[in-house]
Amino acid sequence: MPATIVWLLLCFIATAIGTWLSIRYALHRRLLDQPGARRSHQIATPRGGGIAIVATLLLASLFLLWSGTGPRTTFASFALGLLLVAGVGWWDDHQPLSPRLRLAVQGAAAALLAWGFHADGGSSWQALVAFSSVLVLVNVWNFMDGINGLAVSQAGLVALAFVGFAPDGWSWLALALVAACCGFLPFNFPHARIFLGDVGSGGLGFVLAALLASTAAADRLDWWLLFLPLAAFLVDAGFTLLCRILRGVKWWEPHVEHAYQRAAQANGHSRVTLGYGAFTLLGLTFTLLSRWAIMPYIPLLALALLGGGVFGWLRLRKGVRCFGKE
Repeated sequence: MPATIVWLLLCFIATAIGTWLSIRYALHRRLLDQPGARRSHQIATPRGGGIAIVATLLLASLFLLWSGTGPRTTFASFALGLLLVAGVGWWDDHQPLSPRLRLAVQGAAAALLAWGFHADGGSSWQALVAFSSVLVLVNVWNFMDGINGLAVSQAGLVALAFVGFAPDGWSWLALALVAACCGFLPFNFPHARIFLGDVGSGGLGFVLAALLASTAAADRLDWWLLFLPLAAFLVDAGFTLLCRILRGVKWWEPHVEHAYQRAAQANGHSRVTLGYGAFTLLGLTFTLLSRWAIMPYIPLLALALLGGGVFGWLRLRKGVRCFGKE
């Protein structure tokens, strides 16, 4: 394997160059997200820049597969699954697809990844974690990709947790994700020159799901601690989705009811992205501390963190109904 610094630099540079090229492509093809009542931006902005992150991670996974770093069948199924999720997202960025078709492709990718883990000796529980994590995180990252820098910075921070705990080649893939997010971030924050698009948000969710499934079965820490760095997105996306379902609205349609969207309307994109980053960094710190001698206090800290997240969600969404028909 290459030295860590070389690996990080290669992934960073590849993503930065790819993002620059994707801006030129999006402008040429007129792939623009227009502002509107259900959007959080004010000017037309190119989309689909996440293709650069996906391409970098595909190349990284193929190199790991070629070098024999990590389980071969799982890495092969991961690469194919990422191609499926990113491919349907790339198609949707060019020509909107039906939610059912996107979900069907995501389900196929989830099943492929689950099979890969099981074929390489993983338990049925690990395969189930892989399948369900893909369906959840791909859509969570899509729902939460609505303001400058939020989805990509959260993915980079969450990946840091997997760097220290993921087994075999998965830790190298986590490093590649961190570097790729850093390579994309200057183009997306504080002012967005391009958005991730469905290709990027779906791709990030898929990679994080694979890292979660690989690490949860590694017995290097209590599996539930892996959800602490994910808490900000899971709380906001999960509770907002539940509210929309309870109200009987079309929950899959674009909207501005997430806590981060309402906070951005009042405080601007940068403050909200940094605030979510600070919350996730706290969850990441608790996860890392679990490796040392403070184990008796970690469950209490985790409950406090989750309680704070739910309280913040309620405060930010004050005035938005969760019950009754529209």
